Parts: sequence; structure tokens; C-alpha cells
Amino acid sequence: MGMGKGVMVGGAMMTADKDIVDNAMGSSDHTTLVAAVKAAGLVETLKSAGPFTVFAPTNAAFDKLPAGTVNSLVTPEMKPTLTKILTYHVVPGRLMASDLKNGQTLTTVEGETLTVMKSGNSVMLKDAKGGMSTVTIPNVASSNGITHVIDTVLMPAN
Repeated sequence: MGMGKGVMVGGAMMTADKDIVDNAMGSSDHTTLVAAVKAAGLVETLKSAGPFTVFAPTNAAFDKLPAGTVNSLVTPEMKPTLTKILTYHVVPGRLMASDLKNGQTLTTVEGETLTVMKSGNSVMLKDAKGGMSTVTIPNVASSNGITHVIDTVLMPAN
């Protein structure tokens, strides 16, 4: 799989020879996401063969949630909710931004859908609650999928 050179994310080079989790762990912009993935027990899943397409919220995206949300989500009692939210950011398959079409519905690993809103080169996602997130860095290749960095946490309906 010659994927060309890596992409800089959060001050680190993301390279196609590392898996999604190892690449995310290198990004200083994704420490909250990595902590959440660990708390939810999803590390092994996201290191598996996949392939997966992951929409990866930045720390700033998590910071936009109501105060205390992240601290509460990473507690053991909230693990089922955290797992739902995180798996709502994962779509089976390897989807590049060019594969996403305006109005397309993506079914997530969590089971609910995301709607693609595309205008020119800009890709946005509408979540089940009508919230919008913008892809800020598309097409980050990993050995087991593609990551698209997003600026807002996507929320499933329930």
C-alpha cells in the first residue's frame, strides 16, 4: 500500500505504517480522544485489522462540550455512554474525503447514522441530534484505516 508521505497532525507526523491508535497517540491535539478510547476499552478494537474510517475530534472539540462532560464520561459508570459516543465516530471501511458524497448517509459502528454535507473541498458531518462538525484535516492514512480530524464531537441520538 504505497500511501505516499505522512500528514502532520498535532505536531507529529502520522504515517501509514502505524495503526489508527498509535498515530492518534502521537498527536498533541488528540490526548482527550486517546484517554477516552482507553477509558472505553476500545484500544484493541481500533488496533485490529479493520479497516476503519475514524472521525477524530480534537481536544478543542471536547472542550466545546458542557463543563464537566469529559470528566464524567471517562468514569467507569459512564463507560457504556462513552463507548456509544466513540463508536459513533467510527465507520467500517476505508473512506477518503473524495469517497464522501454530499447527502450521503454513513452507518457507524455504533449503529446510528451520520450525514455527509459537502461543499467544494469542505466536508461536514451532521450527527443524529443535528449538530455539525467540520473535517479540518482529511485523509490521514493509517495501516488499518483513515482518520479525518474534526472540530466538534458528534453525538448519537440517545
